[in-house]
Amino acid sequence: MKRRLILNAVMALIALTSAPAHAADDKLVVVLDTSAGQITLELDKAKAPITVENFLKYVDKGFYENVVFHRVMPDFMIQTGGMTEKNNHLTEKRAEAFPPIKNESGNGLSNVRGMIAMARTEDPNSATSQFFINLGDNSRLDNYGGGYTVFGKVTSGMEVVDTIGKVETTTKPDAIGNPNRNVPVTPIVLKSAKRKSKS
Repeated sequence: MKRRLILNAVMALIALTSAPAHAADDKLVVVLDTSAGQITLELDKAKAPITVENFLKYVDKGFYENVVFHRVMPDFMIQTGGMTEKNNHLTEKRAEAFPPIKNESGNGLSNVRGMIAMARTEDPNSATSQFFINLGDNSRLDNYGGGYTVFGKVTSGMEVVDTIGKVETTTKPDAIGNPNRNVPVTPIVLKSAKRKSKS
């Protein structure tokens, strides 16, 4: 009986000490340093494991350095993660891109204010590096055309998100002259995206 009690106590201790580590793995923090201020994101690895792993690949590669917020729509969303700008021309950043990922919409997370989600083409399984932050309740996107995967939320810097969401926009061409609408007149730059320790 005494041995059994000791064994149970040891097992309980192991369970208690291992739980925080698992929780820390599921809640990863990334800081976006933009020309408008800092935005802190908490990623939900438990509900969007493929999407979070993909996003962190781009973060760790330094892919997001000096890309711009190339699509800003008031009361809807701000989008970044794949375009650079020079002389009022946008260029898609593709040289280091990883393959498209499987769509993970329907994971219990919704496109509401402050949530971050992957941008994509009409193909639900086409997301690569571009992502957006919701400015309002866009829950219709959860299922629209196959759904837009939510994989985290803004935990601080929402005032920066709102500031970006109110900037003046215009239409700017890409390298071959195709028009890009809803582009900030004055570039808003994502200078870097880096992991942050939770400790």
